[in-house]
Amino acid sequence: QVQLVESGGGLVQAGGSLRLACACIVSEKRFVVNTIDWYRQAPGEEREEVAKMPTRGLSELADALKGRSAISINNAKDTVYLQINGLKPDDTAVYYCYANVWTPERGAVGYWGQGTQVTVSS
Repeated sequence: QVQLVESGGGLVQAGGSLRLACACIVSEKRFVVNTIDWYRQAPGEEREEVAKMPTRGLSELADALKGRSAISINNAKDTVYLQINGLKPDDTAVYYCYANVWTPERGAVGYWGQGTQVTVSS
């Protein structure tokens, strides 16, 4: 089994900061977590990828977050942290964690977290 646990969302004033966390919990050590990424979906908009964190590789940030955000990983805990500074009202969205996990039985499969709301007030 694979479970994604998100935390860190909330209501913030413009210019403030948030740190989102996503823990990828797997039931067996033989499961391999390939990547833990962050997406967001604003009302009326499509879901978009904002940060990519391969467990072995280089991270990437979407242009919308570059220069004011950072993504990091604690490999021992399979937990990814997304720090966003200088928050803008346009950052208001539900932020979703996504993980790609390999298992011997199913191969590489994607999993989604339940989402965490980020609201930025002007």
